[in-house]
Amino acid sequence: MTMKQGVNPYLPSWEYIPDAEPHVFQGRVYIYGSHDRFNGHVFCLNDYVCWSAPVDDLGDWRFEGVIYQKRDDPLNPDGRMCLYAPDVTQGPGGRYYLYYVLDKVSIVSVAVCDTPAGKYEFYGYVQDSEGGLLGDREGDQPQFDPGVLTEGDTVYLYTGFCAAGDTSRKGAMATVLAADMLTIVEEPVFIAPSEPYSKGSGYEGHEFFEAPSMRKKGDTYYFIYSSIVMHELCYATSKHPTKDFVYQGVIVSNNDLHIETYKPAAQPMYYGGNNHGSIVEVNGGWYIFYHRHTNGTSFSRQGCIEQIEFLPDGTIPQVEMTSSGPNGGPLAGRGEYPAHLACSLFTKEEEVYSGSFGAWMDGRFPKITQDGKDGDEERGYIANMQNEATAGFKYFDCNGIQKVKIEVRGYCRGSFEVKTAWNGPVHGRIPVDFTNVWTEYAADLIIPDGKQALYFTFSGTGSASLASFTLE
Repeated sequence: MTMKQGVNPYLPSWEYIPDAEPHVFQGRVYIYGSHDRFNGHVFCLNDYVCWSAPVDDLGDWRFEGVIYQKRDDPLNPDGRMCLYAPDVTQGPGGRYYLYYVLDKVSIVSVAVCDTPAGKYEFYGYVQDSEGGLLGDREGDQPQFDPGVLTEGDTVYLYTGFCAAGDTSRKGAMATVLAADMLTIVEEPVFIAPSEPYSKGSGYEGHEFFEAPSMRKKGDTYYFIYSSIVMHELCYATSKHPTKDFVYQGVIVSNNDLHIETYKPAAQPMYYGGNNHGSIVEVNGGWYIFYHRHTNGTSFSRQGCIEQIEFLPDGTIPQVEMTSSGPNGGPLAGRGEYPAHLACSLFTKEEEVYSGSFGAWMDGRFPKITQDGKDGDEERGYIANMQNEATAGFKYFDCNGIQKVKIEVRGYCRGSFEVKTAWNGPVHGRIPVDFTNVWTEYAADLIIPDGKQALYFTFSGTGSASLASFTLE
């Protein structure tokens, strides 16, 4: 494979870490997320693991191991409950605190460790000075998706889940904790509205759904969250951590809706679904971490990264989904690339959502998947590419490419068209035929020089699987 470059998804093709909260500690970027299972039947079935990378190389991720197990919480001794999306913050005393919610309760659990990615130990539950658990007291709204920001001796906890139409939940909450990381010193206040309470707020159409996360740049607080349309990560800004947040826009969508630089704004280029992530400054640049959906379901999600920019007024333009996001520029236009790096995947029949939210289940749509079972280090590939299915990859620094090879298997007969725009001219066709083992096919064709996207469209009968392509 062409290496070592930063690619999306940034972790190995067999790892499924959605809901990532990125943090820089001691010169490394650490990823704290939930942990999906390949072929899982619900969200977040596995224990928490951690990955990290040096701040100067987002292509060099290291597995840090299991940092917390489901059974480590006293409420979950048999492991029946799942560990939902967590966050980590460094407390005033220098230790690291892991905040999370189990999937069948509405209170916030906390674990602690002396190092960013060591084994965390259960610490306690967020509570008031009289021992009442946040989320379990009369009048409390259920807690969900904790995000944490520490400033000096003050800890800001952000939580919430608000489905469209649910009048029992008013929006994202901010709760201020003491330096002990557990005790409430300021009761929850609402900082962004849910859909039933959004009229006149400026959030209309992008109301708070889940995934609250807070970052600070200069004197401005950036509240990142998943909206009611699920596939987008939006943001609002304020000069105060618990009030006056003004909706600003979308940072990323995991089906590229709203983007109109290379296609119509309302045209999905991937199968979207719920989204969760945040922004972080790494080595002088800023990035958005988010996730995409694979395997034809909502339950096998993988993390991706895109570089973002801040305009002079502090706003963040929406960024495209790419295959090259962590690389700091286009990927080398030479060598072999695995097909699971596809940032676009679609047919002529548009579908905005994946899994149970869409029509994936009837077998019409292609999907990124793998062989084997969860934990098997099997390379990912694209399955079920039927007639007119397209896989897209962005971007490559092309120079003098005269041949393209692909690795294909499946009961299929036809060809793969190679283009540099999803609706652009065909630069060449690579014939393929029926085979039940991975087989290499090639064609002499010219890819224009410069920064290019690559799109592979299957034209023919049957169903093809695409493992990789090679540029020569």
